[in-house]
Amino acid sequence: MITPIIQFGTSRFLQAHADLFVSEALEKGDALGKITIVQTTGSAERAGRLTALAAPDGFPVIIRGLLDGAEVDRTQQVTSVARALSTAADWDEVKRIVAMEAEVLISNTGDTGYAIGPGDLVTEVPASFPGKLLILLHERYRAGGKALTILPCELVARNGDTLKTVMLDLQSARMADAGFRDWLANQVIWANTLVDRIVSEPLEPAGAVAEPYALWAIEAQPGLKLPCTHPSILLVDDLSPYEKLKLHILNLGHTVLADMWLKTGRPQDETVKAILRDPEVLATLVNIYETEVIPGFAAKTLGSEAEGYVALTLDRFRNPFLDHRIRDIANHHVEKISRRIVDFRAWSPDVAMPKLTAIIENR
Repeated sequence: MITPIIQFGTSRFLQAHADLFVSEALEKGDALGKITIVQTTGSAERAGRLTALAAPDGFPVIIRGLLDGAEVDRTQQVTSVARALSTAADWDEVKRIVAMEAEVLISNTGDTGYAIGPGDLVTEVPASFPGKLLILLHERYRAGGKALTILPCELVARNGDTLKTVMLDLQSARMADAGFRDWLANQVIWANTLVDRIVSEPLEPAGAVAEPYALWAIEAQPGLKLPCTHPSILLVDDLSPYEKLKLHILNLGHTVLADMWLKTGRPQDETVKAILRDPEVLATLVNIYETEVIPGFAAKTLGSEAEGYVALTLDRFRNPFLDHRIRDIANHHVEKISRRIVDFRAWSPDVAMPKLTAIIENR
């Protein structure tokens, strides 16, 4: 079977996000085709997933949480994966598929996924994801160099632009070829994307538990190809509003809760849903959203979008199935205040923000 979608990474996030979207789209005839999943690390834990990911009857994704205030608890079988391979064991086949079959590449390789080691191209199979990708794209270039869309899902600002720069720098340093460089720069579509879905736990041997809300925003550019059409996939002219909504509503709200938790001696194992059962905490958060955050977005003509996203965020925070511990959110608290709150105030400086300012001044 030809698989036009190639996915690098076996994470539970991708199982409940891209894999699920393509599975639902295939049922309606709205996808390019099925997926080949490629495991890029030698992790024994992840190697055990490969057979289950490509099982003919699929793998389960459990959707649990609140949607428009109503409780959701349902299970879906994901049947979009045709094969699951490993770069360690199936390198020649992975090269063939990328060179001959791929139309869209998806990646989700973790926080350090773009890091490169000094000896990365010494071995036949490079250690890093960019090293592997360079070899694979060179195979495609040598096989005729058909156009290709790359959709990185790493949580990196302007992830497509960032990955493109990494790849061009790596090519320049380690694989001098002017024609290949021109193809990388002009025939490969490096898309900027934003993903947003809480995937709270894995299922064994494959599958995941996720919240109902999901977003895959992809910035439009000429020649870009989507893996499928789906209600949760948005093709947008500018990712910035979506990045701001997530950072300065959902992430900012987490940091406001963490600040209250740190300063008031609350239970060490308290979760987001538990702290919001405290009427005073809930009232404080809602007041900050209504009197400081939404007006800040309104000053940038994003008021209605912010109101809708606040309502979604409060549903997500109160998800009865999700145990999101505040002590985890509170890690690197000072740095998070800077990015989520200080930057928000600087972005919308003409709106009074006394409560957020107090958090900044007392960090």
